[in-house]
Amino acid sequence: MSDVDPILLSVFARAFKSITDEMSISLQQTTRSPILCEAKDFVTGIYDAQGNMLEQTENLPILSFSLGPVCKYILEYFGEDIHPGDVIFHNDVFSMGNQNNDVAVFKPIFFDDALVAWAACKGHQADIGGAVPGGYNPNATEVWQEALRIPPVKVYEKGKLRKDVWDLIFANIRLEIVQQDMRAEIGSCVVAERCMHRLLEKYGLSCFESHKGALFASTRKMMEAEIATIPNGAYCGESTVYYDGRNVGKTYQIRVKVVVRDRRITFDYSETDAQSNAFVNGTYTSSASAAILTFLQMVNPDIPHNQGMVEPIDIIIPEGTILNAAYPAATTYGNHLCPCNADAIARALAPVVPDRVTAGWNHLLCSLTTGLDPRNNERYVDICFMGLKGGSGALNGVDGYDHIGMIDAAGGVLDQDYEMFEQQTPHLLVRHEYICDSGGGGRWRGGLGVETVIDIGSDNTQLVIFGDGDVEPAFGLDGGGVGSLNSITLRYPDGRDHVPKSLDLLTGVPKGTRYRQMAGGGGGFGDPKKRPADLVAREVRNGVTSVERARDVYGVIVNEQTFDVDDEATLRRRERVSS
Repeated sequence: MSDVDPILLSVFARAFKSITDEMSISLQQTTRSPILCEAKDFVTGIYDAQGNMLEQTENLPILSFSLGPVCKYILEYFGEDIHPGDVIFHNDVFSMGNQNNDVAVFKPIFFDDALVAWAACKGHQADIGGAVPGGYNPNATEVWQEALRIPPVKVYEKGKLRKDVWDLIFANIRLEIVQQDMRAEIGSCVVAERCMHRLLEKYGLSCFESHKGALFASTRKMMEAEIATIPNGAYCGESTVYYDGRNVGKTYQIRVKVVVRDRRITFDYSETDAQSNAFVNGTYTSSASAAILTFLQMVNPDIPHNQGMVEPIDIIIPEGTILNAAYPAATTYGNHLCPCNADAIARALAPVVPDRVTAGWNHLLCSLTTGLDPRNNERYVDICFMGLKGGSGALNGVDGYDHIGMIDAAGGVLDQDYEMFEQQTPHLLVRHEYICDSGGGGRWRGGLGVETVIDIGSDNTQLVIFGDGDVEPAFGLDGGGVGSLNSITLRYPDGRDHVPKSLDLLTGVPKGTRYRQMAGGGGGFGDPKKRPADLVAREVRNGVTSVERARDVYGVIVNEQTFDVDDEATLRRRERVSS
C-alpha cells in the first residue's frame, strides 16, 4: 500500500500491544479472586470492527484464541443492533466459547459514529452456577449440570445497566466476588476503549485502517515464511486420553494429521475418537486454541499476534469428536485436553523439525477446594495453582523450564503468593519446593516439578481432582528419559491415607487433613551420557539431581562430600554403558 509508512506500521503494532498489556494490568489490579489477581487466569485483546484480532496479551494461552471467534459470533448474533455503550457477556460453549467458567466481556468501540473496533477480555470465574461450587463437576454428563450458560447478552445497553439481566445472571452464581470480578473485566475494556480513542484521534480512522491491513499482510508473510521451512507433506501423531470420569478403563485417542502445503498448514483431527458420554470432552474453540498455541512454540516468537498470524493456519475438528463435542455434552474439562493435543502435534512434527519440538510436558493433575472459611464464615474457592505446575519438556539445545505448569498455560499462570494464599483460604502452606530427579534425563534435561504440602483449614471441605497426569509421564525425545508422574495423597486426621483418582469429587474432607501433591517433571532430550559431567555435578550440589541418578542415568560419578567429578570413573562408566 503506497500510503503505508513502515515506521508508523511499527508504531501501530506496538500501540496495539501496549493497549492489551494495559488492559491486563488493569484487570490484575482490580479483580479480587486469586484465580485472577494472583494466578492471572485471563486474557485481554482488541479486535477490529469485523472481529479480526489486532493484538492480545496471553496470560493464559489456551484462552487467547477464544475471543476472536466469539466476537465474530456476536457480530452475527446482534447484526445492526450494536451501539456505543453496549457491554456484552458471553461464556456459552455451544456458541464458540471454550469453557463455562471462562466468562468474557465484549465492548464495541465507536469513533465518529462508526464501529471501528472491539475490546474484550475473558477470565476464569470462581463460580458459574451448576451443580458443584467452583464449576468443575466430574459427574456431569450434560452442560446444565455444569454451569449457567450465557449466550451473547447485553448487560449494558447504550451505556445503561440492564439491572434485570444483571440480577438474572448473578442470582444463579454463588459468590458475590464474581460480580466484582466481572465489573473489573468491564473496566479493563473501558481502558482499551479510551486508548483506542486516543490512537484514532492522533492518526485518524483512514490511517488506522490502512496500517491495520498492512500489518495483517506483513504478519501473514512472516507466518507463511515459518511454515515454508517445514517440508511439504502429511505428518501424523496421536496421544491418549485416560478416563472420562464415568467409564472405568476406557481410553480415547487424539489423532492429528498435520498437512503442510505451500506456505499453509492444516491440523486435521478427523480420525480422533468420538466424544465421551461423560465429563471429559472439549469444544472446537478450546481445541483449536490448543493447536495454535502448540504450533506457536515452534515458530519465530517475534511474529505479532494478530489476524495475519492465524490466516495461513487451517484447523479441522469434526463435531462429535472428543475435541469438539456436540450439544448438549459436558465440556468443562476441554481446556485440559490441551496437553494430550499438544503431545499428538509434537509426535507428528518431531521427525521433520526436531530442533523445534520439545519433549513432553508434564500433564495436569489439579485440585479445586471449596468450603466455608471458619475465620469469617464466608465461602472460598481455590485452584491450587502452585501445586499443579510441573516441568516442561527439553528442547534440542535447551533444558526444560522448571515449575512452569501445563502446556496450555505455558508459563502464563503464576504461582499464588504464599501469604495471600493463606489469607484468601483457611489452608496452611507447609511445603513448596522442587522435586529432585523429577525431570527426564537427557543431554538437555526436562524441567523439574514441585512438591506442595498443605493442611486443609476448613471442615466439610469439597475437593475436586481433575487431569490425567498420574497415568503417563512426559515423554522424552531422541534418547531422552521420561519425567516423573503426578500424585495427590490425603492424610486424614485419624492417620488414614487416601489417594484420590482423577475426576474424583470428595466431600466432607475434615479440617486438619494433610494434602500432598507431587507435580511431575518434563521429558528429556538427547542421550543423557552426553550431558557435561561438570553440569551434572553442579546439579547434584544444588539438589536438582541425586548422586544415584548422576551415576545411573548420566554415567557421572560424583563425590558425595565434595561434589567433585571422578573423571576416570566417569569415563569408564560412560564407555561401559555406551558399549
